[in-house]
Formats: sequence, C-alpha cells, structure tokens
Amino acid sequence: MSRTAVVLLTRDLRVHDNPALAAACANADQVVPLFVLDPGLGRLSPNRSRFLHQSLADLRTSLRARGGDLVLRAGDPVEEAMKLAREVGATMLGVAADVTAYAKNRERRLRDACDRERVSLRLFPGVTIVDPGELRPGGGGSAYRVFTPYHRAWTTAKWRDEVATPGTITLPDVAAGHLPAMPSGESPEAAAGGESAGRRRLTAWLRDIDAFGERHDDLPGDGTSRLSPYLRFGCLSPRALAGAATARDAEPFLRQLCWRDFYYQVANTFPRIATTPFRPNAGDEWRDDPEALTHWQEGRTGVPIVDAGMRQLRAEGWMHNRARLITAAFLTKHLGVDWRHGLRWFGRWLLDGDVPNNSGNWQWVAGTGNDTRPYRRFNPIRQARRFDPEGVYVRRYIPELASIDGPAVHEPWRLPDGARRRLDYPGPLESHRDEAVWLRP
Repeated sequence: MSRTAVVLLTRDLRVHDNPALAAACANADQVVPLFVLDPGLGRLSPNRSRFLHQSLADLRTSLRARGGDLVLRAGDPVEEAMKLAREVGATMLGVAADVTAYAKNRERRLRDACDRERVSLRLFPGVTIVDPGELRPGGGGSAYRVFTPYHRAWTTAKWRDEVATPGTITLPDVAAGHLPAMPSGESPEAAAGGESAGRRRLTAWLRDIDAFGERHDDLPGDGTSRLSPYLRFGCLSPRALAGAATARDAEPFLRQLCWRDFYYQVANTFPRIATTPFRPNAGDEWRDDPEALTHWQEGRTGVPIVDAGMRQLRAEGWMHNRARLITAAFLTKHLGVDWRHGLRWFGRWLLDGDVPNNSGNWQWVAGTGNDTRPYRRFNPIRQARRFDPEGVYVRRYIPELASIDGPAVHEPWRLPDGARRRLDYPGPLESHRDEAVWLRP
C-alpha cells in the first residue's frame, strides 16, 4: 500500500533546502505540496500579494519540472489541509514551524485535527537558521533580551544540515486548482517574487558579498543584498544563505542574518511584539499628530534624507536599511509619533514586511524594544552627510531637488531666498521635542 503525505507550505515557497518537502519525498510514495490562500490572514498588501502570486507560480513550475504540482486551495488552512488529506488518503502531514501567534494557533489546530483523523503531524525547521526556541540565556530566561549575548550563543550553535532538493515528486490523482488573477501591486519598481528570481539575485549578490561590511550603509551605492523579501516568503532558505556566507567568511552579513533570528526568538516568547512595547512602561508619551504622520508617509517632511527614504519605499516596496533607521527615528524621536503607526505603514508597502523583524526593528528605534540605549537619537542631517555625502541618494528619489548640487541638497532651507523659493519642496516639519536643533546653523 502506497504512503501519501501532504506538505502544507506557508513561508517556505521553495524546492531547495525545504525540510518539510524533502522529508515527505523521502518517507512517502506520493507527495501533495499544498498552499492555501488563507483569508484569515486578512488582505495582504498589494505589493506582497503580487510577490506571493509570482512566488506561487514559480514554485508550481519547479514542482511540475519534478513530476509534481502545487495544489492550491482557498479557505481555512487547517480545514483545507485535512479535507485534502482525506481525499488522497494521506497518513502524514508536514508543515514548517513558525513563531507568530497566528502560526502557533494554526499549528495547535492542525495537531488537534490530525489527532482526530489519525494523521501523523510533523513540524519542521526552515524559517530561521537556528530554531527560535533553541538558545536560552543563563539564569532560566526563556529568550535573550539583548542582541550581543544572543549573537555570541548563535555563532557557536550547531546549525542543521541543508537537505537535498527532491529529484522526482509523485503526485496522486488530485485537482491542482488555479492561481487567481495576478494582483497589480502598488510599487512600480518592486522586485519580482519567486525562488528562481531569488536565486538569481543571490548568485549576483555573492559576487559582492566581501564588500558588504564596507558598503552596506552606503545609501547611493546600495551595497545591500536585497534578499529580504525572498527570505520573508521562504523563496530562499536562510540556512543555505548562511552557509554560502560562511563559505566566503562574510561575517558582517552573517551578523545581519543573526539579527533576523534574534527577533524571531523574541517574537517566539513575546507574541504581542507588533502591538505592545517590549520594555514595560516605555513609549507612553506619543503625540497625536495626523498631519505630521501624513507628511511623513507621503515623503513631504521637508527633510530630504527622510523624504527620499519614504519615496523609495513607495516606488520599490523596499527601503535601504540605513534609510529605515533614519525615517523611523524621525517619526518617533523627532515628531514623537507612535511607532505602531510607522509599523503599519511599512507593513503596507514593504515586500519583506513580517511580524518579528518589522516590529522588532521599529521597537528598537522607538526605544520600546531590545535596544540597550533606548534614548538613542539619529540626527537626520548628520546621517545624510555621512551616508549620502554628495546627495546622490536624495536626488535619485526627490526630483524637485535635482538642481541642487552636492551636499547642499540635504539642507535646502539654507539656500539663498531666491533659490529656495523656486523649489517645489516644503520647508521642514518642526519637532515638538527638540525644536529641531539640527536645523540651526
């Protein structure tokens, strides 16, 4: 009698180094890769909806090349997975473990349903490099609260072995289902989704990875990997990416991957990371200023380095990491607006927006999270001079300032009156906290 397994794919949309898919292919005669379009997650942003659609289409092509297919259903993932398991007579169901409250509830419901149906449920790693619950601090804590000791433990942890890509997948007789129409997205320059696109970008990136430590904060040079959307949807394996970086002795890039794992282990024990300050009694003095928030969202604060970052976000569905720090600090520390407003805005536009990293980084900047220096400030003009010294990044995204040469573009309010009046660009918003001391001569 043949054995059949269902693999419920969630954020592991790849065939390379996919532990759940590899285990199913190794232990079952027939394998049904399943993705459920889940309305319970709410409406994905247009950008991420398009990226997901492209990723699913690419995964279907890869599975078909191996004799299988991607089975698509819509509805509650637990109900659809169990319905399909009954239809094909599956005795095994695999899924990648995740850390969000929604994912954990889905896993609990899957376990209960599998117990009732006498289906063997297995949870697999794959979303992070080191399992979120594996590293524990001394003294009995459930998770590391500070990055540096976590990083020390992470660098000595034993990583799982990468798994082989299935050569052949045998699919039982089952209707595969159809992808819905391709969403249009909102960012015209957004990256294309899918494992194939991600692996092409990875191949190109590995040629430059040695320079990451020197170039990753260079705003005009854009020396970042831009792989984060592919990690967010699991089009690339974080373990495989870490292995490639290790082979090239690229410690600065590995450190960034460790930050990603760090916030996953935080979210694993603090599921309210997107709504509640991690540090008790932090961040209770936010200012209600809808007009300032709108100016920030639209890239019209009058501070060029801030506006350039916000316009890049809308154009590309992505923002340079240094610009993320600058724009988030401006909203929270200079304008005094609640970090959760910024979190939601980034969540609308970012292709890589996920709960652990988007929330953890916003809390870090706002001083409510895991930063050991919660009162840290980012002077936007000092940041601009340091990381965009000639104003190339600013002029790239703010055409109104294209006529201003060199570093003067960072402070258009210092131009002669006539030149300033000719600009179709607003004056800077004033901070309610520091009276915009960085505007002074």
